[in-house]
Amino acid sequence: MFEFAWLWALLLLPLPWLARRFFAPIQNQQEQGLYIPFADELRMVHSSSDKNTPKRPWLLYLASLAWICLILAVARPQWMGDPVEVSRSGRDVMLAVDLSGSMQIQDFSLSSHQVSRLRATKKVAGEFIQRRKGDRLGLILFGTQAYLQAPLSFDRVTINRFLQEAAIGLAGKKTAIGDAIGLAVKRLKDKKNISQMVLILLTDGVNTAGVLSPEEGVALAKKIGLRIYTIGIGASQMQVESFFGTQVINPSKDLDESMLKAIAKQTGGQYFRAHDTKELEKIYAQIDKLEPVDSDKETFRPIQALFMYPLGAAMMLACLILLLRLRSV
Repeated sequence: MFEFAWLWALLLLPLPWLARRFFAPIQNQQEQGLYIPFADELRMVHSSSDKNTPKRPWLLYLASLAWICLILAVARPQWMGDPVEVSRSGRDVMLAVDLSGSMQIQDFSLSSHQVSRLRATKKVAGEFIQRRKGDRLGLILFGTQAYLQAPLSFDRVTINRFLQEAAIGLAGKKTAIGDAIGLAVKRLKDKKNISQMVLILLTDGVNTAGVLSPEEGVALAKKIGLRIYTIGIGASQMQVESFFGTQVINPSKDLDESMLKAIAKQTGGQYFRAHDTKELEKIYAQIDKLEPVDSDKETFRPIQALFMYPLGAAMMLACLILLLRLRSV
């Protein structure tokens, strides 16, 4: 649908005629007065007292057309697109992903190929991000230190891209779980809808670095009502080749499950254990059910501004008038 945002601007169209009709021409050029664009052309057309002055009505027509185009641009013509529905749930979901050195252990599988824990997390968490249409999502990456990789946003594509670009050791080799919780609290503490704030923390180890301890981070989370879901990742058994042959080891022996359970319990969340990719997918699917996306929708109409076209036409006509007047001098 086409419309003018400032329709009242069209009332300015007769302004040059009114100025010519009710204001006398300036006789003394040294005196101050109201400057009327294209006054010379108006005088040449309408003056009959001086028969030796050549009349150039076509300049008046060009000037009038330029004025009309200028006023049309001032009226801000725009094209209103079809209504678009956008889901909004108001839920703020912060993802905290461990990038410590142990996340490179290849005890997960994708399409029958052994992959690292981080690779499996990228796939499953990336699919989770794409499903959260209507939520504001954020991304924290932590190792020796915790970093806010992406602030809360509806831009799921960009957040997923940041997750896919994450690399082992980007934040250091150790694990600062307390700092990751503290950073999430810092980014969420000023939000009004406390009941809609969620932190999903995924790790495969124990807190070995950082300024805050997990207990201090939990205390801060409880103050603002932040709900934390913790995910412990890593297989319980893994076969490795050694000098003495094939051995079975526990690659998750450093996982502090008691700490993760305490974090979830004290903040009103839940603890999940992912031994393989399928379990990790089920965990994120279960979180989808625990924190469903609301179905409320908002409608807006995209607007395309069109003022540049009449404005460009007015400028071209003004240049043409100037060029013709210079040639006639």
